[in-house]
Amino acid sequence: MRNRRAVIITTCLLVAVIGAMAAYGAWRVLSAAPEEVSLSAAVAALEQEQLSDQGAEKTTGEPDLAGSLSNDGVWYVDADSGNFSFEEASGSFVGFRIKEELVKIGKITAVGRTDSVEGELSIQNGQLASVSISADLSTIVTNDSRRDNAARNALNVRENPIASFILDAPVDLPTTDGEQISVQAAGQLTVNGISIDTVFELEAQIVERTIVVVGQTEVVFSDYDVAVPSASIVVSVEDRGVVEFQLLFVRD
Repeated sequence: MRNRRAVIITTCLLVAVIGAMAAYGAWRVLSAAPEEVSLSAAVAALEQEQLSDQGAEKTTGEPDLAGSLSNDGVWYVDADSGNFSFEEASGSFVGFRIKEELVKIGKITAVGRTDSVEGELSIQNGQLASVSISADLSTIVTNDSRRDNAARNALNVRENPIASFILDAPVDLPTTDGEQISVQAAGQLTVNGISIDTVFELEAQIVERTIVVVGQTEVVFSDYDVAVPSASIVVSVEDRGVVEFQLLFVRD
């Protein structure tokens, strides 16, 4: 009887330990969300890439762009520079951030991102004259691969995979000596085929011949008929979150 009791106690302890380890492992995975977009981090990553790219040939005969963002012309999203992974994204990407609470894990930030982005901006006479950006949300990945399909289904990517932003009106660009600038950009954000007036808070800086732009805005997902996915492990999840992006622009 005593031996049997010892076996039962030992088994219970093992189950408790294994459960705790599993919960800790899940917490490590689910809470491993990357930081919010940061202009300083994006610029540092680009500068590091340029320094390490020893084989790149220096272009001559082009204007020096470091002194001002008021350089007329059309700039295109650079899909080649930098790297993209969920943990470390030094190139162009768009995504979302949403807060939720999980059973036995607590509060975390769920993040989804994709580097399937294209678009352009135009600068004319010291103004941001136009912006048109689109992203394929069917390729979005999150901080838990088991969440990926749920996030894509919630975004209804089978019917409306493309999200976009189009600037409504020109934006005056402040003069700069090569440092970062901050502006607001009002336009139409389209998700799940629904377009809503939205204002993005933007920060930008020129690095060599690349314009680095980061931005974010808060959205209410139900406004876009996006039903935040739920599961037995989810205690609560907010219906609002942040749409964010990090984009590199270069001349064609």
